[in-house]
Amino acid sequence: QVQLVESGGGSVQAGGSLRLSCARSGSFFSSSCMAWFRQAPGKEREGVAAILTSDGITYYGDSAKGRFTISRDNAKKMVYLEMKPLKVEDTAMYFCAAERPPGTCSSFEDRNFRSWGRGTQVTVSS
Repeated sequence: QVQLVESGGGSVQAGGSLRLSCARSGSFFSSSCMAWFRQAPGKEREGVAAILTSDGITYYGDSAKGRFTISRDNAKKMVYLEMKPLKVEDTAMYFCAAERPPGTCSSFEDRNFRSWGRGTQVTVSS
C-alpha cells in the first residue's frame, strides 16, 4: 500500500508560479507511474502530468503542455509539479496518484490509479 501526501498549494496571481510536492511512503516498485491530477468545482478530475519513476519519462495533459513540468527524486521518494505561468483556469484541487498497471503510464489520463493523496488547493487570481 502506498501513501501519498501533497503539499505546496496556495494562492497566487495569474502569471505566477507554484511548485507542488508529493511525498510517498509504503511499498513501491522501482519502476512505477506517478501522476498529478486536478479537479475544479463542478468538473471532472483531469490528468495533468505523469512520470515513470524509473527513467523519468514524462507525459502531459493538454492543459499542462508548455507550462508545467513534472519531475521526481527517487532518493527522497518525491514527485514534483512546477507550474508556470499560472492562469486563473488552473484553480483547482491538485492530487497525486500512484500504482497503475505496468506499461500504461502514457494512458494516465484514464485515472486508473490505486492510490491517491488528499490533495492540495491551488487558487489563481487575476
